[in-house]
Amino acid sequence: MKIERIRALRGPNLWSKNTSMEALVFCEENERLYDRFANIEMRVRSALPGIGSLRATGFEQSNIALAHILSRAALRFQVEAGSQVTFAHVADNITTGYFRVVVQYEEEELARAAFEEAHQLILAALAGQDFDAKSAIERLKEAFEDCKLGPSTGSIVNAALRRGIPIRRLTQGSLVQLGWGSKARRIQAAETDTTCAISEEIAQDKDLTKTILSAAGIPTPKGKLVKTFEEALEAFRELTQTTKKGVVIKPSDGNQGKGVTVNIVDEEHLRVAFDAAKKHGSGVPIVEEFIPGHDYRFLVVGDKLVAAARREPPSVVGDGVNSIAQLIEIENCNPLRGEGHGSALSKLRLDEIAIARIKKQGFTAEAVPGQGVRVVLRNNANLSTGGSATDVTDNVHPAMAEMVIQAAQQIGIEVCGVDVVCERVDESLEAQGGGIVELNAAPGLRMHLEPSIGKGRDVGAAVIDLMFKKDENGRIPVVAVTGTNGKTTTVRLIEQILRYHNLRVGFTGTEGVVVNGHLIDTGDCSGPKSAHKVLVHPEADAAVLECARGGMLREGLGFDMCDVGIVTNIGEGDHLGLNFIDSVEDLALLKSVLVQNVAPEGLAVLNADDRHAANMAKLTPGRVLFFTSNPDNPIVAAHKAKGRPVIIHDGRVINISYDDTEKTIDLMDVPLTNNGLFTFQVQNVMCAVAAALALNVPLNTIRAALGSFQSTPDTVPGRFNFFKHKGGSVIADYGHNPDAVSTLVNTLKNIPAIKRTVVISAAGDRRDQDIIEQGRLVGGFFDHIILYEDACQRGRPDGETLALLQQGIAQSSSDKKRSVVEVRGEFKAIQMALDETAADHLVLVLIDQVNEALQYLQSNTSGETEATRAAV
Repeated sequence: MKIERIRALRGPNLWSKNTSMEALVFCEENERLYDRFANIEMRVRSALPGIGSLRATGFEQSNIALAHILSRAALRFQVEAGSQVTFAHVADNITTGYFRVVVQYEEEELARAAFEEAHQLILAALAGQDFDAKSAIERLKEAFEDCKLGPSTGSIVNAALRRGIPIRRLTQGSLVQLGWGSKARRIQAAETDTTCAISEEIAQDKDLTKTILSAAGIPTPKGKLVKTFEEALEAFRELTQTTKKGVVIKPSDGNQGKGVTVNIVDEEHLRVAFDAAKKHGSGVPIVEEFIPGHDYRFLVVGDKLVAAARREPPSVVGDGVNSIAQLIEIENCNPLRGEGHGSALSKLRLDEIAIARIKKQGFTAEAVPGQGVRVVLRNNANLSTGGSATDVTDNVHPAMAEMVIQAAQQIGIEVCGVDVVCERVDESLEAQGGGIVELNAAPGLRMHLEPSIGKGRDVGAAVIDLMFKKDENGRIPVVAVTGTNGKTTTVRLIEQILRYHNLRVGFTGTEGVVVNGHLIDTGDCSGPKSAHKVLVHPEADAAVLECARGGMLREGLGFDMCDVGIVTNIGEGDHLGLNFIDSVEDLALLKSVLVQNVAPEGLAVLNADDRHAANMAKLTPGRVLFFTSNPDNPIVAAHKAKGRPVIIHDGRVINISYDDTEKTIDLMDVPLTNNGLFTFQVQNVMCAVAAALALNVPLNTIRAALGSFQSTPDTVPGRFNFFKHKGGSVIADYGHNPDAVSTLVNTLKNIPAIKRTVVISAAGDRRDQDIIEQGRLVGGFFDHIILYEDACQRGRPDGETLALLQQGIAQSSSDKKRSVVEVRGEFKAIQMALDETAADHLVLVLIDQVNEALQYLQSNTSGETEATRAAV
């Protein structure tokens, strides 16, 4: 068994709506029949007892291959690591031995590691060797802990998802985008994008924070910054003399309780605490008065107190048998305790601060405390240093709540952790002599989500409610377009309509990514990565995304769902024979992924004249709009009879039935369609109109946008672009499959000419039959055929594509006399056609290098580029 390729499907895909890892696996013949290796089941099940059935649903036992076992092992390893995944699938080709193993994932890094461990498990089982599954699971747990979102970020992200807000992780850390385009917001851990840098800097400076709070009449402990131990000793003596209490020493700009020591009452302890504090932050500690009482954390979100917890310092309880160091080791085996912030509790530390605190209680780390004796390891109670928390939210006095809210607002922090030391929370701070000791601009939420004692609080939802109004989901309108032909023109039409509707539009296509009129990327940008560039862009009020088959196969969709999903058509020659898409039915199933992910309140726009597109109607959760160029189409008639939306092309008009309103657009006012004669352009217009209506664009705006749209190299490069040359018409098009060529031929029949010339090549990655069919189509219509070798032969030897085109031309049923020449080079072929052009000639150039070829035509034709109506 060999894993030849693994790729992450990061959006809805052919197999699932879930993010999934797809592995291309090759199994030898003896690895495809279960009875040849049935003995490995016992070994695999022994290593992973929870693996479940190794037989895929719907497969006979004799058809089970090692690939099926791989899928279940990769899934189970992720579950053992702590990931909540459930989906696995195997698509097989028993004849060739290739299998596509698909397994759901939460974290891509974990899934890849799980596949590797599963592979090694199977190889060990085949070889009759032992496999250390326990160690493998531990490795995977560590990998999952390293890559997954922490509890603070995770709680906010989960709350966003419950509200229907899309999320996108921008880094391997905790920087996350919530929402799309101009509606998006961002968080980093529990910090929002509207907390300014100045507020954050103030909060990091504990001395400055206290100064500002004190000026506002908010009680804080007295203290001062110290650079040397001598200064610390002086501050210690001054504070203890005036307050008659101990002191606290901590980094002036630390975090997570690192280097904090409280209730220092002698100079020896002060030295240990000072050295510990110096190791963190800027190395300038602060010495302040110790306020007796409990350590409380209040969480303020906006102008509300949403949670409060009493924090207890880390400690162990003696059993009369084990030493303090051993008790710490035993407690750290508690499954609730872990490294980092992913566990409910953090592991206990035996560091210099803990040793000093133990000594103050009359012990050493090796001492054995008696039964029931509690030994405190440090006085500060941060969860990150092993402390625990008890929820006290319901007990907070209104005056106490008002005080901590004021403190957060004085500094200007939207999500603020306010640390308070006082005896109790059910009375005001002033009444009991407590004080606010610290503010945190990125507070950990773990203690409120899963307190050791008490009720957990949905603080993530409180943050989301602050960032988004109740009726907001952070989404911009998304229109997605797929199909064999017409995608680019449809995208550009919709973009123009939405731009006329005063929206800043981001769109993707085979020529690049454009946002608000600015080209931000070039090349073939019809995949999910390009969609992401629009959806994260702050200037995008709406997104119109071309979705090609390749991107769907490689990575899935670039969004979770769309408002409008359009399928223009499904063609026979659209890259069939590549990547296991071998038939038009396979292609239709792939394209239907877009339709399946239309929002429930959205609209699927389907070509009723294409049976494969029309059959997708039953797959969408949204409404369906059928469009047709056949007024007698029975599918459309039945759909309209039920009061559902349709758009019908009938001669020189398109008739619209949408939301109980009958509307009409005169195609004389839509130059792209040549008064309705160019049926394929009419279909593109119908798609665009449907999308605009679904997004509540007024009909007058739609008409105005369509009336000014021209098919030029600037608007839709390579899509039926017209040029005038020596009294003849030259049309450049990127049609590169039989359906496109057939459509072009049928359209050109409406253009009178005394001579028709075509310049054509063929992409080498098409099937032989598709290239032959293109030759047959042009051979039956054109008088003069100029063949040129494609710049990218895509694996075929020189001359092979031209020979296939020649074969198709020879099969043409046309009896007309025609001439055929072969030329090496696209621009040489174009120039030959231009040299031979005269008045009333018609030349179709099927271009390969789109931008370069269009520039060449613009430079070498005698007239200016013409709009469709002027050229015909």
